[in-house]
Amino acid sequence: MGLFRPNIDRIEGYIPGEQPQERGWIKLNTNENPYPPSPRVVEALVQAAQGRLNIYPDPLATPFRRVAAGVFGVEPDWILPANGSDENLTLILRSFVDPQDLVAYPYPSYILYETLADIQGGQHQRLLLRPDWSWDLAAARAVTARAKLVLIPNPNSPSGNRWSDDEILSLVPPQGVLVLDEAYGDFADHPHRAELLRRPGAERVIITRSFSKSFSLAGLRLGFAIARPELIAGMIKVKDSYNCDTLSLAGGLAAISDLTTMEQNVAAVRRTRERLAAGLTKLGFDVVPSQANFVWCTHPTGRHKEIYEALKGRKILVRFMKFPEVPYAPGGVLNGLRLTVGTDPEIDSLLRELASIV
Repeated sequence: MGLFRPNIDRIEGYIPGEQPQERGWIKLNTNENPYPPSPRVVEALVQAAQGRLNIYPDPLATPFRRVAAGVFGVEPDWILPANGSDENLTLILRSFVDPQDLVAYPYPSYILYETLADIQGGQHQRLLLRPDWSWDLAAARAVTARAKLVLIPNPNSPSGNRWSDDEILSLVPPQGVLVLDEAYGDFADHPHRAELLRRPGAERVIITRSFSKSFSLAGLRLGFAIARPELIAGMIKVKDSYNCDTLSLAGGLAAISDLTTMEQNVAAVRRTRERLAAGLTKLGFDVVPSQANFVWCTHPTGRHKEIYEALKGRKILVRFMKFPEVPYAPGGVLNGLRLTVGTDPEIDSLLRELASIV
């Protein structure tokens, strides 16, 4: 008899991107922001570290919720901080999904969704995207009509494309909840400030947000959910008593209080993103127009694993990804490269090495 629950034994588990421990790497594989966070963050961390670390943090993160609510034009009881947006996803699965409940999500997309559904014991079904990363809305709605939970990253990963609010709202399950994962939302042409939640039909929509990307705080582990108060109140019952630590909350509060620095960093990433996409196109890659801080590209040779390995040998890390069971892909497996937008010198090095490889 196994010690673990059967659904834990069955799954492989989510594998995060490589994190080399030595210096000297150009790291373009896990979508971190290449620029430092607001200087206010460091000041806040120092002050918090010199404070009362022997005391538990505020379990409801009241000051953070108040400021975040002001940024997004809602009341504080619409906000729930968490240990990164991934914890919010875990809280959502635990709050709404019973064993055998159906969880649906686009595919190819963020593969953690499938792992979380498996851990919870739910059923899961992929909503196959077209080759141009658009929806087959009729097929998708036939599935979401039966779902308890629908998870949609917008912009999508790994493709970086973004879907319209009307498309998203058309997929809200009649008897369930839709999660709009906006980890990369600030990099889009027209960033959301939770406007969608105030539209008719969005009463059962939850937006999740991250500080790892646009706010340059991947090492701090903080995210938050935005939703109607009755949804947030239920999720509070499920979260750990003190799920966000004092330092993370202090840093997050300082970061969200300085939107100017975040927006300047985002603007720099967007400019470099255009350079990267143009450079890849000149090298013969097919590039999906991106609304995120990364680009998805494929090469006509299909040698994506070889290109990844060659770059790694030159201490440049990118993300080689493959998605099985994609019927329109060669051999039924879609593979390609997801490249994080780094600094201009990092992207210059990447394009230079790619030119010699391909």
